[in-house]
Amino acid sequence: MKAVVKVGTSSITSEAGDLDDDALTRLADELAAARAEGHLVVLVCSGAIAAGLPALGIRERPTDLGALQAIAAVGQPRLMERVSTLLAARGLVAGQVLLTPHDFGQRSQYLLARQTLACLLDLGVVPVVNENDTVADDEIRYGDNDRLAALVSHLVGADVLVLLTDTHGLFTADPRLDHEASLIEEIVEVDAALEAVAGGAGSERGSGGMASKLAAAKIAAWSGVRAVIAAADTPGVLCRALDGQPVGTRVRPRETRLSSRKLWIAFARGAEGRIVVDAGARRALTDDHRSLLPAGVRDVVGHFDADDAVEVVAADGAAFAKGLVRYDSATLRRVAGRRTGDLPEGAPHEVIHRDDLVVLA
Repeated sequence: MKAVVKVGTSSITSEAGDLDDDALTRLADELAAARAEGHLVVLVCSGAIAAGLPALGIRERPTDLGALQAIAAVGQPRLMERVSTLLAARGLVAGQVLLTPHDFGQRSQYLLARQTLACLLDLGVVPVVNENDTVADDEIRYGDNDRLAALVSHLVGADVLVLLTDTHGLFTADPRLDHEASLIEEIVEVDAALEAVAGGAGSERGSGGMASKLAAAKIAAWSGVRAVIAAADTPGVLCRALDGQPVGTRVRPRETRLSSRKLWIAFARGAEGRIVVDAGARRALTDDHRSLLPAGVRDVVGHFDADDAVEVVAADGAAFAKGLVRYDSATLRRVAGRRTGDLPEGAPHEVIHRDDLVVLA
């Protein structure tokens, strides 16, 4: 079985913010046990910023992006060195792979990244993946590598994505505040109600939180990958998750899978604006799998350029699709509602071509 294992910053650092050697040792033991059972494992490991803070004598995590990128540059080799040493003591070789969201959107980069990871696994190496924090800001500001791990699970054709965190899974309420909260053991479909339960960031040291874990599990589900959200300090957690034993929260994969390009459009690119469409256009997109035409556009929200990613929303404001737009926002406002024959000469007939559109609801 092939697995992507993601461990968050809060699971491998102490309350003081330093790397927790006991936690890293447990992680190495879990990876070695999984490999001993014959599983192929890719590790997505957060913690570069946490590792860099004490090295620079900085006590509080700054908010300035440039400072965070600089701290990550200091912390990344320290984190990698410790992980490599622990794995080597267990007879495993680690190999570092730094990725950015662009590696999933450009076909040549995607294929190169996939080839590199496949070769590392064939060589018996444990790839240790991180977002290139010194040049990319998504992980630093938002996902704590959760989204990256989900995209990597698609990239390598993983069977399961294991998201290790500092809680036992997704609960019906925040267990820190509600003692009656119960663990949700299995999720068939990630919906708005579950996303509301997940809430925000879990700790000051990490930037992901349960909401980010659930979003990553949703991406994995759309990739046809089973996901498990579980506590990193649960004994034997990795092998239990890989073997399908009850542990944490399990998220079923969807029967309908997205291609790598549509997965990138849906989840790797941020939406720059919104396009409100009428009921007829929504039916054409969702039921007939057609392109979005100017005639179906009722409103344009935000400012965006041609080829940007935008959300497509119904009249009630609910987003149901996402795609790459062929108009900039100013031009689209001028042609909104027009039939194809009434468009200016040379104007694109499609606002979003069906090949660039992902229906997610």
